[in-house]
Amino acid sequence: MILEFLFIFIGALVMVRLVRDYAPKIGLIDIPNDRSAHVQHTPRGAGIGFYLSIALILPLFHFDLIRAYPWTFLAVLLVFIIGVLDDHHDASPKAKFIVILIGAFLLSFDHIVIDQLGTVFGVPMSLGWFAIPFTLFAVTGFTNALNLIDGLDGLAGTVSIVILGSFMAVGYLNNDLFMIVIAGSFIAALLAFLVFNWHPASIFMGDSGSLTLGFVISVLAIKSLAYLPTVSVLFIAALPILDTLVVMMRRKLNGRSIFSADKCHIHHILKRSFKKNIRKTVLFLGALQLIYALLGLQIDKKTDEGFLLILFLLNVVVVYFFLGKMIRKQQCNC
Repeated sequence: MILEFLFIFIGALVMVRLVRDYAPKIGLIDIPNDRSAHVQHTPRGAGIGFYLSIALILPLFHFDLIRAYPWTFLAVLLVFIIGVLDDHHDASPKAKFIVILIGAFLLSFDHIVIDQLGTVFGVPMSLGWFAIPFTLFAVTGFTNALNLIDGLDGLAGTVSIVILGSFMAVGYLNNDLFMIVIAGSFIAALLAFLVFNWHPASIFMGDSGSLTLGFVISVLAIKSLAYLPTVSVLFIAALPILDTLVVMMRRKLNGRSIFSADKCHIHHILKRSFKKNIRKTVLFLGALQLIYALLGLQIDKKTDEGFLLILFLLNVVVVYFFLGKMIRKQQCNC
């Protein structure tokens, strides 16, 4: 299995380099705005490179997995395509939302659905007919959440590697080949991507990368529910979820649209605290995500979900007030 991961790593190195070199000619350029961490026009669309490396090499070693999960691989492909179109400025937010919804629905044909939430205060929580709508909500929400943290060089890649590594460990401990192979393949591809994306980045992953990653992590999270408590998954993927919840809470309480843009995400606040040192900010957030993930992996499957949910929500509140204090200290308009 190490051999295919090595081939994917090498393939991603080559393909991301090609995308970077030809990006200006094919219109894959990120133009900085007032919310950008960079000031120069930078190639984007590295997701094309690392996804294609996986898509071309994985079938050579694990075509049986593709035959076992055809709808899942089709769903990932659709999300990747809409991400590529968005990188080329050819996709609207509505189009992206619809395609991700379609992809999430296709997962149900491979029986990748959130159909129960464990035991909450002693009461088994089965979703029944609400399973597919809840799955659509969860997958769409997390896919966009990961997209939102893609704001600093190396951040989305680093956080994703930690999350994917956690799900790979879950797959290994439970002999789940799908989880091992998919998580390991994307880790290998992301390590190659970080060669070009570590600060100062020469290329960004773009939506072709962040949307695809968010969707794939969502799939692995649902698969892991066979082995972990539901709330455990929230900890394993904590950073994108916390960032989205806290930012939306703050905007709502301040009378703004929850979809409005600002520079008040966790990585923006911490970057200012680290005196705009991007590498320190990314390493800190990567370490924080690792702590959350290790905590999530320690929770036993039989643990009551109610107490875990309270713990996670308390954590959201603590992070909200802590970041609010930092914002006031920085005198930012959030």
